[in-house]
Amino acid sequence: MTMRLWAIQKQLHRALHRARVGLLALAAASALAACGGSDGGDQAKPLELTILHINDHHSTLESRSKTLKLSAGGAAAVDVAVDAGGFPRVAAAISELAAQSPHVLKLHAGDALTGTLYFNRAGADGEADAALMNTVCFDAFTLGNHEFDKGDTGLKGFLDLLRKGACKTPVLSANVQFGAGSALNAARAAGYVSPSTVVERDGQKIGIVGLTIAQKTKASSSPDADTTFQDETAAAQREIDALRARNVNKIILLSHIGYDYDKQVAARLSGVDVVVGGDSHTLLGPNTLTTTGVGSPAGAYPTRITDKDGKPVCVVQAWEYAQVVGELKVSFNAQGEVTQCTGTPHVLIGDSFTLGGKAATDAEKAAIKASAAATGVLRITTPSAPATTALQPFKDRVAVFNKTQVAVVPQELCSRRVPGGVGSVDYSRSSAACNAEGSVSLRGGDIQQLVAQAYLEVANEKYGGADITLQSGGGVRIPLQGTVTAAQVIQVLPFGNMLFRLDITGQEVKGMLEDGLEAVYGAGGSTGPYPYTGGLRYDVNAKAAFGSRVGNIEVRNPATGAWGALDTAKTYKLFVLSFNATGGDGYKTLAAVPAARRLDIGVLDADVFLSYIDKQAKDTATGLPLLQRLPVELYSTRSFAN
Repeated sequence: MTMRLWAIQKQLHRALHRARVGLLALAAASALAACGGSDGGDQAKPLELTILHINDHHSTLESRSKTLKLSAGGAAAVDVAVDAGGFPRVAAAISELAAQSPHVLKLHAGDALTGTLYFNRAGADGEADAALMNTVCFDAFTLGNHEFDKGDTGLKGFLDLLRKGACKTPVLSANVQFGAGSALNAARAAGYVSPSTVVERDGQKIGIVGLTIAQKTKASSSPDADTTFQDETAAAQREIDALRARNVNKIILLSHIGYDYDKQVAARLSGVDVVVGGDSHTLLGPNTLTTTGVGSPAGAYPTRITDKDGKPVCVVQAWEYAQVVGELKVSFNAQGEVTQCTGTPHVLIGDSFTLGGKAATDAEKAAIKASAAATGVLRITTPSAPATTALQPFKDRVAVFNKTQVAVVPQELCSRRVPGGVGSVDYSRSSAACNAEGSVSLRGGDIQQLVAQAYLEVANEKYGGADITLQSGGGVRIPLQGTVTAAQVIQVLPFGNMLFRLDITGQEVKGMLEDGLEAVYGAGGSTGPYPYTGGLRYDVNAKAAFGSRVGNIEVRNPATGAWGALDTAKTYKLFVLSFNATGGDGYKTLAAVPAARRLDIGVLDADVFLSYIDKQAKDTATGLPLLQRLPVELYSTRSFAN
């Protein structure tokens, strides 16, 4: 009887224990569900996500005038000048668009820095950019190659400024490894740069992985010698796998590697859903971007591709220079898979319109607004008041800098687009004193040649090196003499061109020179394209036929100073304005150079010239840099026959 009672009691005890365990498990599961589950959040429901993004604003903080083709009420579109872009408009557009959607991410895909005087002439390097970025409060920012233009120490200084505000924007790059001595090594700058970040929207975890273009950053920017960049695909997959191991199943690649490379890398990855890109300054969107004169889109917005598992990936980019805010809407199902993506590249413009130099009438203004709205991409946006206020002190500093004396020029740096004596096509451009002296008739303009030499020397000091440079004669606008201000230097190069580096063969070098001379001396030619080069010299016979005008081409060895014949089979590094690199002024040979042999260095022409001036010997009387004519042997036109 006692044994039987014990057995019954034991069975009851086991039953109660099982019931207790079951209740505890149920309670734990309920608690976990209430808290959003594991690192993956509540993955059992769909998500509608809006991504607002920019890239490559390159210290372009002020708006600029832009001419568009729009209807002003007549039958045909007309040229309409309008104030466009600028960071205060970016801030306003992001704020207004964010207010229209419940679940929003604000992303910057890199290259915030370098490109205008706001970067390094309006305070500490990048101070103005950090201040304006902090009016947006991006959810993530990936490092572009130009973030390294002032080395790792300079980058840390910028990130210190970015961290000063309340935003604390996460800074990302999965493939950078900071060297042992780097100011950004994790041992001394913990948390400054992370491979990825995880954000939560509607209880859902979203992983954002940063990526920086590897070879270009190492070759054409200035990271510390022992700071390295891993293969982009391998680094991205490693970080995606780490996030998926934490049950994060919505992955955005915030990439600064370029549109074409984005598509290649994404196709080799598993687990990526969206690529928000930068670096290639790619305009994406409908054909109305072309017909309205905004630009030529390289693909659809968004561009839809598949990853290596055949799953959909949505790829976007938002052009350049604070002109476009991309708005991407992504639908995820309960399993975290993309089911749909749509969007708009919003081109930001103001509402003051000018036609033929006159303000639009009320009727014309109404018609223009309707025409702009019909494009589906032009967005009339009033600049953000807080961002405008944040910009003002930096704007004031740039104005002060423009008045700053930056050099002394004791002997006039004559301006002449093309050589030639009395009666030649550009003879009257030079001053009477320069013409009387006669050197411009033999070799062309001193200031044009000095700019080409400046590109060469600064490229070799800061931007990965160059063998030769090219500057069109017409791109240099004024001579210099006496005490020179920064504003005058900008007048020398007023068009705001960025510099590219192209790898071209010696045969292409000759083709480039022949193109420039054909654009001057061929049918319908003009003086502007005449080629001025650094590190390269030649004889010119303007009377000869196309293909035969250039002879005795020589390249200078920078180490020895010796000149040697151009090797038509050798590859040379050419530092050149973006305008000419893409075929401007008739340089067809350069336009044909494939993408694999061209890099967008992204530095402003006038800023390169200012950097060159800063390095010159100082005038003993004023303490200012002394800007003088170059030695005759460095002039690119060695002899000229007309």
